[in-house]
Amino acid sequence: MMDLLEFDAKDLYFEREDSPEVQSLIKAASESYGSGESELPLLQAYLRAPESLNVLVALNRFYYYQHRLSEALMISEKALHLIRRDIDFPSDWQQVERTHISDAPKESLTRIRLYLFTLKSIGFLNMRLENLDLSRAIFEKLIALDDKDRIGAKGLLEVLELRISQL
Repeated sequence: MMDLLEFDAKDLYFEREDSPEVQSLIKAASESYGSGESELPLLQAYLRAPESLNVLVALNRFYYYQHRLSEALMISEKALHLIRRDIDFPSDWQQVERTHISDAPKESLTRIRLYLFTLKSIGFLNMRLENLDLSRAIFEKLIALDDKDRIGAKGLLEVLELRISQL
């Protein structure tokens, strides 16, 4: 099994430049966050570049920090779909197996890590939204795929189990 930490970081999503217009919109959103006017430029950026991970990450962060978890979840799911296409994983995360990682070309490991971290984000957001069974299934899948816990799902599963025990 490939170690998810031992790789050359290549093809990082944030190294893919968007058009100057989209970059400008993301910058404007960042500068206007304090005034609460960030959403419009982010949505404009999304309409211009719906498959840009830079835009999706910015939108996800905006919604998360605004405590708009359902919107953050939708954006994370969109990002997972886009990343999955690049690495030729099954369309259903439940069907991803360790062999999808171990048999993948070494140059796709950066994208695989991004996929796994995005899936972890989806699990976390579902936990926050009280979708506890789905969240558990995601964390258990991540643990099965990542026996060294490089993605950090074990701790989240422990938090989830504690939450469930308190219900």
